[in-house]
Amino acid sequence: MKLPKEVIQIIEKLEKAGYEAYVVGGCVRDFIMDKSPQDWDVTTNAKPEEIQKIFPDSFYENEFGTVGIKTDSEDGTLKVIEATTYRIESKYTDKRHPDEVKFAEKPEDDLKRRDFTINALAMSADGEIVDLFGGRSDIENKIVRAVGKPEERFYEDALRMMRAVRFATTLGFEIEAKTLEAIKKNHGFLQAISKERVRDEFLKIINSASADQGIELLRETELLKYVLPELLEGAGVTQNKHHKYDVWEHDLKALKYAVDENCSAEVRLASLLHDVGKPRSKRGEGPDATFYGHQIISAKMTAQALDRLKFPKAQAEKIIKLVRWHMFYYNVGEVTESSVRRLVANIGRENVEDLIKLREADRIGSDVAKAKPYKLRHLQFMIDKVSRDPISPKMLKVDGNDVMKLIGIKPGLKVGMIIGALMDEVLDDPGKNTQGYLEKRVLELSGLSESELAELGKRGKLKIAEEEEKEVQKIKEQYLVE
Repeated sequence: MKLPKEVIQIIEKLEKAGYEAYVVGGCVRDFIMDKSPQDWDVTTNAKPEEIQKIFPDSFYENEFGTVGIKTDSEDGTLKVIEATTYRIESKYTDKRHPDEVKFAEKPEDDLKRRDFTINALAMSADGEIVDLFGGRSDIENKIVRAVGKPEERFYEDALRMMRAVRFATTLGFEIEAKTLEAIKKNHGFLQAISKERVRDEFLKIINSASADQGIELLRETELLKYVLPELLEGAGVTQNKHHKYDVWEHDLKALKYAVDENCSAEVRLASLLHDVGKPRSKRGEGPDATFYGHQIISAKMTAQALDRLKFPKAQAEKIIKLVRWHMFYYNVGEVTESSVRRLVANIGRENVEDLIKLREADRIGSDVAKAKPYKLRHLQFMIDKVSRDPISPKMLKVDGNDVMKLIGIKPGLKVGMIIGALMDEVLDDPGKNTQGYLEKRVLELSGLSESELAELGKRGKLKIAEEEEKEVQKIKEQYLVE
């Protein structure tokens, strides 16, 4: 990989003006790992006002010496490159923000304040890497290690404990022993962090390819009690003859399926939380234990958890709906079209596919052989069938009122016969479905005898039934049902 020209140009302009400049942090880590960085950061000994003089089309709206430099790049990760003055930071009284930010003169001072060795890396425009803490070695050995003393790094910003879990999860690394021990010892620091910041780190774990392992690591480090304590209630809670795993294991396996299927964050979270209410609804022990109404309790607990974590309203509502309706009943031949319509009305047509995915995740979490049995495919067929607009006279460019006005008659059988005759023609040749043509045909048909009209109307109704059956058959073939 090569540094993007936009980054090189910024570094070269700073150097030309007499300053030092390096690419720094996670983008260097990703660069070394041959991954495409999601953003690019530059560190320099130029002060913010000096950076802005060199780059007039920039903005500075913070207290940390970070200037946003706009570029003409079409790449979203390069449209704005942040340049931050070398800095050292004082005490973190609130475990979130430095009490005071002081600018430094050397890149070494700036790197000392970084969270982990794999992020405490700087690189010059020609590719020379500054590595004071063994970050390259830790990348090679897949280790997340705090810079300096872990307790100090976590006291400075307690969210770094969750970041350690996130990096371990998303990069496939392990947390170094002393760093892990410090997290377990100081997990309570996380209470000082805003729920929005906790939520954002949590979502990065959920959206990773190893989300289930990340959740397990959050439990191991005891950080989960400050994120989703409700989940911990399921650990060790056995289920019944329909389940091989306890509630905690079942939830993680359901999440893993959602991840493997590349589902959205909403489906992943619903898969993780769909049975969170089971421990509170459990009655009895052994193979015949019951969990009646657990989906309702789970939905309420999910709503409380997502509200506590400040999830956006629309996202939370979708997750809650999925959890609430994941236990829908469906047996081929037993459930009517009207009950399917009610299900669609409750969950929303736009959420149907996600509900099916959640049901699949629930099944796999129960150690069944197939994620999607015949009856789930049949349900999808039924949903598509009742959700689509059926073939009917509504598709015509004229209606019964038009017919009555054109030929001056009152409501009656003749109106229906003419509409049926028009349907017969339009289904044979959709190109005839224009207002002008159909109005002309209404006038022509009005002159026919009642028996002739009745025959044409009958043919129209049969044609509707035939075409409707063809459409239903197509949907059946799509879902491989009979």
